[in-house]
Formats: sequence, structure tokens, C-alpha cells
Amino acid sequence: MRVLIFTFGTRGDIDPFAALAERLSATGHVAVLSAPASYRQVVSSAVGFEPMATEMDRVMRAGMAGMDGPAQALALARQMSSAMRTSLLEQWEIAQRVQPTVIIAHPKALGGLHIAERLGVPFVASLPLPFLTPTEAFPIPFLARPLPRRLNRLTYQFNRFPALAYGKMVNRFRREDLALPRTSRFSDSLTTCDGDPVPVLYPFSHHVVPVPGDYPTTAHVTGYWFRDRLGRLDAPPDDLVEFLDVSRPVVYVGFGSMGFGAKAGERGRLVLQALQEAGVRAVVATGWGALTAHSTGDIMVVKDVPHDWLFPRVSAVVHHGGSGTTAAGLLAGKPTLICPVLGDQPFWGRRVHELGVGPQPLPLRTASPTALADRILQLISQQDYADTAATIGERIASEDGTGRAVELLESIQAAFSD
Repeated sequence: MRVLIFTFGTRGDIDPFAALAERLSATGHVAVLSAPASYRQVVSSAVGFEPMATEMDRVMRAGMAGMDGPAQALALARQMSSAMRTSLLEQWEIAQRVQPTVIIAHPKALGGLHIAERLGVPFVASLPLPFLTPTEAFPIPFLARPLPRRLNRLTYQFNRFPALAYGKMVNRFRREDLALPRTSRFSDSLTTCDGDPVPVLYPFSHHVVPVPGDYPTTAHVTGYWFRDRLGRLDAPPDDLVEFLDVSRPVVYVGFGSMGFGAKAGERGRLVLQALQEAGVRAVVATGWGALTAHSTGDIMVVKDVPHDWLFPRVSAVVHHGGSGTTAAGLLAGKPTLICPVLGDQPFWGRRVHELGVGPQPLPLRTASPTALADRILQLISQQDYADTAATIGERIASEDGTGRAVELLESIQAAFSD
């Protein structure tokens, strides 16, 4: 197979696809990962890399640094329209160079389905949360609260939003660049223009999200896509190694890219005061400017340390609930407190609590130092959380998510060719 992978977003949207590309290459297939140029160093030399959506990435990072709340995310989306058009053209140029036999894409990369149609190759959608496939088991994960089962399936009509919001742009791309007929503004991402269902690969574990009984046979929960280099860091900072090498518990706190830079100082003070009230040692990650803080005797402030190296070395993790960070914490078998901000983060917060791995989620925008300190103390003092987390970590580690995904891609291409 020649597999072209399009993805866009934060690190949690990139790493799983890099893991899949590396596994494809290791099993004798050609894999090319296409993502913003800033992620080139993420990909091993065994995998081809084609930069795409670099301007979208720049606009997103700049916008996140100046935000002070979720409402401004809508304004940022409007700013990205021009960059999105450029990204579509880049995807088509890359596909013509690579000549893939299969295209797999994150939904944020809007061109994948249409380019696959133009090239006459199978298209596979993928993202690390149960977002695309309608089910009665739970509402679309972007909803903060559960609904009655009879209403859950209706919420997945939200998946028509990209066609409604960007349909004009996509149809221009189809007509002018791909020489394809226009598509309906009410279409969804799970059906081709010929009416065939689009296969979906979900890189998460059924031990974390049980597979709904009403999922169609085209929806595949493979297990998480982790990279083979798990747990290795070639040159860990000496001061961080020394900080972790003590008998007292150490908690990780970090909010990735979801903190909104305009409130970074306020958030840093919240975290530092909560840790002081709780009386715990912590590694605090600033991420994409999510918070600002300074190291003290009991707090080590870092910009970014690979989760797969750090999480096994701490006692518990506190974070925003991104799918990738949640997966890394669960794999490490660590009790988890999620402080969601937006998107799918409340969904993962509920799952963590329902699994018995950590306390009820504490929304970051309403958190006080005392409330956060209380949750952290619950997190590290209740042995049930640690025991359950360790069990789930073992179950996740026993899965071979990338191997299962490669098998499915092979069968999808074979069935398409018949």
C-alpha cells in the first residue's frame, strides 16, 4: 500500500497518525504523513513527510496565544478561512506527488474525501474520539452534558456543520481543482458522493470507551495508536530527573494548548496556590502558553516534556482532557483529574470519572485554588483510583492498535480493488 495521511491540529491530533505511519512503514508499506511543518521533527526518518496547513497552524497558534475564552474560538475560525483554502490546494498537490493507494484523514483536513474520489482510491476517516458515528449510547462528545438515549443519535447531525460552513469553498475546490461535480451542502463526512459508507478508524481503547452496540461494521475501534519509542527520552534534563528522584509523590499539571494565553498568568497563580494548599510536589507544564509560573522548591516548571516519558515517573496527572494526554495518562496507569475547557474534554473527563480512575472533572474556567487543591488531594489519597488506573493501564498496554489499523487498511484496499 501507499498510504497518504492528512492531519491537522494540536499534538494530540498528530502523534497517533505519526504512530500509524511508522507502523505502516515497519510492515513494508509506504506511508507519508502530511501535517503542518512545525511537526516535521515528530516523524521518524522511515516515514515520508509532506508539509500541509502550515499557515493554518500559524494562525491557530497566534490566535490561541491572545485568547481569553472559548467565545473567541469562533473569531479564530473565521480568520482561518483563507489559510484553509491554501491547505486544500496543498493536499491536492501532495496527493499528485505521492499517488496513494489509500488516503486516511482527520476530519480537520477537509480535502481527503474529495481527493480520494478524484484519484479513485479508498478513503478512510479517523480521529481519536467517538465523534463521527451516530449512536444512542452517548451524544456527540462536544456536548458537555449527557442526554436521554432517544436524543443522542440526533446530536450527530452536527457532523454536517463542515459542509454547511465550508461547502462553498469545498465545491469550488471540487470544480476548479479536481474537476468533480459539486456536492450537497447538507452532506456528512461518512458517505461518499456515490452513497457508499466511509470506513472510520477510531484510535482509542474499548476499555476506555466501550464499543456501542449500534455501531455499523464500517466503524472500527482499534485501540490507541502509540509509538514504539514509548518511555524513552534521549537527554532528560538533569534537574528534572533529580526532582523526580525522591520518595514524596509528584503530580503532573498541564493544560496543553487549551488554556488561552490571555489568562496565562491568572491560571498560573491558580495552579501554584492550589498546589501549595494541597501540600504536594508537582511538575507544571506551561504548554502553548496555557499558564505562566516559576519553579520553587516543590514545583518544577517545564515547557514541554514527552508524556510517555514523564507520566510513568509521577504519581498522578492533572490536565485539560485532550484525547492524547488522556490516553498517555491512562496507559501509564495514573490516577487522573481532568479540568476541561472545551470540545471533547468534558467527555473524557466523564469517562475518567466513570471508569473510577479519578474524581469528578473540575472545569478550568470555574476552578478556584481551594477546589483544585481538594480535587488533587482526592486524586492522590484514594487508593481505589490508583488501583483502577493501574488495571486499565495494563489492559491498554496489551492492545496493538496500530497493528489492527494496518490490518484494516489492508482489507479496505483489497475490498475496494475487487
